[in-house]
Amino acid sequence: MRQPATLGALRASGYRSRSVKDEIRSNLRDFLSRDEELFPGIKGYDRTVIPHLVNALLARHNILLLGLRGQAKTRLLRMLTRFLDEYIPVLEGAPLNDDPLSPASDLGRRLVAERGDDAPVAWRHREARYGEKLATPDVSVADLLGDIDPVKASRERLDFSDPEVIHYGIIPRSNRGIFAINELPDLQPRIQVGLLNLLEEKDIQIRGFPVRIPLDMLLVFSANPEDYTHRGNIITPLKDRIDSQILTHYPAHLEDALAITDQEAWIERESSVEISPLLREVVESLAFEARESEHVDQTSGVSARVPIAALENVVSNAERRALVQRVPSARARLLDVVAALSAVTGKIELVYEGEQEGPLVVGMGLFGRAARRVFDRHCPNPKAARGDTTEDSPYSDVLGWFNTGHQVDLSDSDTDAEHGKKLVSVSGLDVLARRCFKSGNEADLHVAMEIVLEGLHQYNMLAREATDVAFRYTDMLATMLKGGRD
Repeated sequence: MRQPATLGALRASGYRSRSVKDEIRSNLRDFLSRDEELFPGIKGYDRTVIPHLVNALLARHNILLLGLRGQAKTRLLRMLTRFLDEYIPVLEGAPLNDDPLSPASDLGRRLVAERGDDAPVAWRHREARYGEKLATPDVSVADLLGDIDPVKASRERLDFSDPEVIHYGIIPRSNRGIFAINELPDLQPRIQVGLLNLLEEKDIQIRGFPVRIPLDMLLVFSANPEDYTHRGNIITPLKDRIDSQILTHYPAHLEDALAITDQEAWIERESSVEISPLLREVVESLAFEARESEHVDQTSGVSARVPIAALENVVSNAERRALVQRVPSARARLLDVVAALSAVTGKIELVYEGEQEGPLVVGMGLFGRAARRVFDRHCPNPKAARGDTTEDSPYSDVLGWFNTGHQVDLSDSDTDAEHGKKLVSVSGLDVLARRCFKSGNEADLHVAMEIVLEGLHQYNMLAREATDVAFRYTDMLATMLKGGRD
């Protein structure tokens, strides 16, 4: 169907104007009645954040998303355009996306008065109706709302009292759409004051002009709780005018976290890299461990980007090994996670104790606890098993092999065949791994065997000497007697 190109044709078509919030409410109701997915790709929020967000939109509220870094706040805000009409008519030549049936700007009203039904109408797509500004301390009221343009006044010989000399800011230019301000507390308090009228009276005033411009928009904000103490805060009158504050969070369940990382990580490379699901659990557990670590500043948060970047580095290390060995494919292994720690340590803020330890030591600690977390999900507790009097410990064969003076050296430079051969040489390790992890293929089995070794080390039942590119597992007692250090 051809869209009306003039005001007269628009009126003849029966078009009826409605506010942005009514438009979103109506379309959201249609989504809900069709049981259609509201925010594709957003994981772990189905029973927490999304219901609160839907309630706020149905109530026609302006919204603040409050949460730590890497909790999909900006992505959620940008996806709100899904609930706008695909196209709306705007008065062509007017500066504020003016509704042809009810222009907001002085120029728009003059255009309709002069041309009547012949006033030109354009159609604006939903994606063009979203505006966004990252709050920084240097943002001014002129940037957001507008200011007098002396150059325009001089060039067109206009008096400063003429509304035509106004240069509109980014917010009024987003009229009849959605406008988002990210990291709201970073705005200086005097700039936040400029938003008060916008939220309550739904209009703006520029430089004391007697003209008030009624704006129609949904205002949404994001903020990080850390900002309230480190860089600024949201002034009380502004916070009072934001109708709904919705708290975001990190994934509560491993399955949700894995789904997010699988969705976001770039792992399809020219060289084929096989990644065991068990290894993905270890990578994801890095973030869970960091969020519980006493060495990591929990007020800063541990972004979902940590496991995403770590997994990409794991794949890259395996890809590099394949290229160096001139083979078409490689299997990712536990040592690749150590090579990926650079993607972790750069994304976490350490407390004083963590800084004293150093990023690498903290990163290796997170790696060990992540491997232990996966070990605990699949294997019996070695300490409890050791005290079982009714049957031998499931770890007795493996520990016995090390007790007789054997050791195993796992190197980053080993081929997949060499790596597997070293693991299988440990007596009882493959049987134990199959029993605990129910590994379905050789790649899974090898990772499972590595996790068993690292898990036993984390329970102080095996010693481990670590370098950047190799692990050596040995008997704990023998190492202690020799005065060796882990």
